[in-house]
Amino acid sequence: MRAVVQRVSDASVSVNGRVVGRCGPGLMILACAMRGDRDANARALARKVVSLRMFRNADGLTNRSLLDVGGAALIVSQFTLAAETSRGNRPGFSAAAALDEGKRLFDLFCACVTAEGVAVETGVFGAEMQVSLVNDGPFTLMLEK
Repeated sequence: MRAVVQRVSDASVSVNGRVVGRCGPGLMILACAMRGDRDANARALARKVVSLRMFRNADGLTNRSLLDVGGAALIVSQFTLAAETSRGNRPGFSAAAALDEGKRLFDLFCACVTAEGVAVETGVFGAEMQVSLVNDGPFTLMLEK
């Protein structure tokens, strides 16, 4: 699985003009299941995301995790993270997991983050969504498990 993880002070996702998910201080996570991913990938990515030291401690050092700060997560499915752009200018997405498997792994990833004790809200899998966020830092990482 692939993810873009952003430290945010506020984030929301809307579908048809209606907010369907939001989080305050925490992480905005764009997640994509790749062809060949297994349950272990979703579980490993969830453990990594909640444990990453992306938040400042009292000394201003980036040394605290989402779990340490009690932050929330907004997780949005983003199949375009599977883009293949090495040939030509039109991205290909054949590296993304098939729709049903992608949804299953995305849901498992979200459940695993929740099971770690993080408040999770999501977008709507497969929908056209509008994402708004205030990137804190900015601090953005790309992960793959």
